[in-house]
Amino acid sequence: MKIFTVGGAVRDELLGLPVKDRDWVVVGATPDEMVAKGFKPVGKDFPVFLHPVTHEEYALARTERKSGHGYKGFTVYASPEVTLEDDLKRRDLTINAIAKSADGALIDPFGGSQDLRQGVLRHVSEAFAEDPVRILRVARFAARFGFAVHPETMALMRQMVDSGETDHLVAERVWQEFSKGLAEPHAEKMFEVLEACGLLRRNLPEITGYPRRFAGSVPARFTLLTWPLEEAQIETLSNRVRAPNEVRELALTAARCRPRLRSSAPAGLLDLFKTADAFRRPERFAELLEVVQLAEPGIDAKRIERALRAAASVDAGAIAANAAAPGEIPKLLDQARLSAIGEVR
Repeated sequence: MKIFTVGGAVRDELLGLPVKDRDWVVVGATPDEMVAKGFKPVGKDFPVFLHPVTHEEYALARTERKSGHGYKGFTVYASPEVTLEDDLKRRDLTINAIAKSADGALIDPFGGSQDLRQGVLRHVSEAFAEDPVRILRVARFAARFGFAVHPETMALMRQMVDSGETDHLVAERVWQEFSKGLAEPHAEKMFEVLEACGLLRRNLPEITGYPRRFAGSVPARFTLLTWPLEEAQIETLSNRVRAPNEVRELALTAARCRPRLRSSAPAGLLDLFKTADAFRRPERFAELLEVVQLAEPGIDAKRIERALRAAASVDAGAIAANAAAPGEIPKLLDQARLSAIGEVR
């Protein structure tokens, strides 16, 4: 039995980045031997075990054979005869197909170290084409590291899109990779890759353009991406990628508020605050204004902030106490807020 560190931990260590999680591959072992050493089996689709002390994942070396569409359409084979190189060969990119032995020696049969030095994302083998999620992973790694996609890999990705393989993408996996890519330092590069290979046009047709700079949280970045879209388009895209509610809500709020955000009149600003539910959800509104500053710098977001603070400072309790009848309260409150907004410069 031999144990190797593999994948992202080796890659990030070579890049001088912090290593958060380590994955391990075990060569020459059986499941019974792993259990006998105290490892706990947790893998459903293939043999993965938790270390009895560290609880890190240890997977038996395995190979995969395509047996259907999508990322679940694989038959896995694991046995003591499967070599480390066999296991590395099934991985997506050369930079993720590097292993390190217990004595610190690198095992790099596919040139991943060189690709790291050159800033290149290159597929390990033609088996890359068997899993459409790998296109999204390539785009995500481009967003993380700012690396370029190797021409042969890009050509293979185009073939996958053209063949309809990406039509079998599972929406939950799309959001998993898409959201990670949105959060990366070079998020715009994810869209450059997806546009270049044709996946945007075929699988995410609502996105016809994308920002050249992203900032903020994932909901804010998704909202910036969808800023030009109408509500119906945002709903369709959100459903297509299974965007969580907090992400969807901010993008839809932005779509409803776009015309009102461009208003400078007190009545228009009060209407904006009501439409955005800004008095009850000031944190979400603040996030919306962060998006506005990137999406439409001509909008005076700072003045809108000041106007909201002024309107929110109106004492609704005092107005209610002095109202002649309960039905007058909303009108009196609006009047007071309009007057406060009108004082803002």
